[in-house]
Amino acid sequence: MLIKNSHLLIDTCCLLNLCASGELLNILQVISISVQAAIVEEVKQELQKIENIEHFEIAIKQNLLLIVDFQSDVEETAFVNYASEIDDGEAATGAIAINRNWAIATDDKKATKFLSQESPSLQIVSTLEIIKYWSKIANIESSKLSDVLNEIRVKARYCPDKNHRLKSWWEMAIIPNPLR
Repeated sequence: MLIKNSHLLIDTCCLLNLCASGELLNILQVISISVQAAIVEEVKQELQKIENIEHFEIAIKQNLLLIVDFQSDVEETAFVNYASEIDDGEAATGAIAINRNWAIATDDKKATKFLSQESPSLQIVSTLEIIKYWSKIANIESSKLSDVLNEIRVKARYCPDKNHRLKSWWEMAIIPNPLR
């Protein structure tokens, strides 16, 4: 996962998946080697309604996760326009990312399709791309990776779409290693 931009804006669904992994802080530390992770104010507000996200608050305090908001009328107008097509969190994430030339992380198919049409140059990564990158850079053992993916599957109720380009990687990585 090579992020071509200075920042990676993470939307709600993707951040919830990373929180469910039990490794949010470690994942963000690895990401921070090459890019600044951030969320938009709308995502922060959505997450504050959810219980048991203490790692999210710690990540903010440790500057592993920045909170950003609109800085121009252009971003706010884009948000309003996008929000008529996709959810508010994804709309705000897309509006800011497109106008600042940042990358985004989302697993929302509708948002991915819409934002790709709005800005074909927008780099969009998924939970699986982040987890695969983290596991490679941090040299995570296969049994640990399997546990992390199962936590995401169970706690976040996440399963990659049948057409996801990393679906076969997920299927191989989520199977517990019989040699444990």
